[in-house]
Amino acid sequence: MPEQTEKRAGLGKKLGCMFGVFIVGLLLIEGAVRIRQYMKHGTTETTVFSNTVDEATGLMIPEPNSTTGGIRISKRGFRNADLDDPKPDGRVRLAFLGASTTFCAEVSSNATAWPHLVNDALAKRFPDRSFDYCNAGVPGYTTEESLTNLEGRVAPLKPDLILIYHATNDLSGDTNTLAQEGGIYTGKPENPSWLAKISLTWYLIEKNLQVAARQRQSQKASGQLKFDPSQTEDAFRKRLETLVVAAKNHASAVALITFSVKVRREQDEKTRLDSCNTSLFYMPYMTVPGLLDGFEAYNRVIREVAQAHGVILIDGEHEIPGDDDHFNDSVHFKDLGCEKMAERVIRRLVAAPAFQSLVQ
Repeated sequence: MPEQTEKRAGLGKKLGCMFGVFIVGLLLIEGAVRIRQYMKHGTTETTVFSNTVDEATGLMIPEPNSTTGGIRISKRGFRNADLDDPKPDGRVRLAFLGASTTFCAEVSSNATAWPHLVNDALAKRFPDRSFDYCNAGVPGYTTEESLTNLEGRVAPLKPDLILIYHATNDLSGDTNTLAQEGGIYTGKPENPSWLAKISLTWYLIEKNLQVAARQRQSQKASGQLKFDPSQTEDAFRKRLETLVVAAKNHASAVALITFSVKVRREQDEKTRLDSCNTSLFYMPYMTVPGLLDGFEAYNRVIREVAQAHGVILIDGEHEIPGDDDHFNDSVHFKDLGCEKMAERVIRRLVAAPAFQSLVQ
């Protein structure tokens, strides 16, 4: 009996030691992940910047006068330097309307986001003119929120040129409605588990597992939306036209920009699937062909609306290579992607008679 008791005590000590080593290992991994998050984004949280409600419009906007890593928000809640108010005489002011793909949380600083690069390039190209800009992109916005954003927050800044970059959130919202009506999606995203709320490591693991599961699901015919872009493109057209008309009422020139995505038809099947990782996360009922059809249809609408309303069209969405060097995920740019985006915007902007008239 004493010998058995001693063996059990020894086994208990070994198990306790192993458990302690396991816990220490988890803490070390969690610490390393949080350090990496802080070095990359200036925060250890899963969100890389803070939001608040704008009292005037009811919109969620970035916290004014806040700084998180390379993201610096002005006193008005925009991702740019504070603007002179009133606008100085002779100043050409740009305003960029869009969502997370305009806000560019994934890039290293305000100065590497494509709206800043566009403004900087124009200032160098036209040294006799004075330029500034308002990056009014906010993650999650559709054309509807951008309309409210324009009327309530951007128009008072007296922009001379308004550039509009929208598609993915509108496509997500439109197809979400179809999927709910078809009974194949509840419309409720999967909330993080209790462990994911306290552990950044587990949050990332959980999200990657969800992405992988949805990529697998997209390859199955059952439970997926049989999507025809004609079901939604007219609704997108109406919203976009409303936004363009409002923009023309507030600025001398307006530009519509076709939307660039990582997935391309010429890619092999695996690359296409990998390129749709976040698109499938937010639209789990879609297939890769459906996403390709949807983005192409919405870009066609952008071109048609630009022509119908006589505004500047900035196309060339495939000039940004669909690879890991330029895209952080399905739709968001890295620094190099923002450089290519700014190049295609500048190339077409300076050639447009409406812009030439503005700067002259």
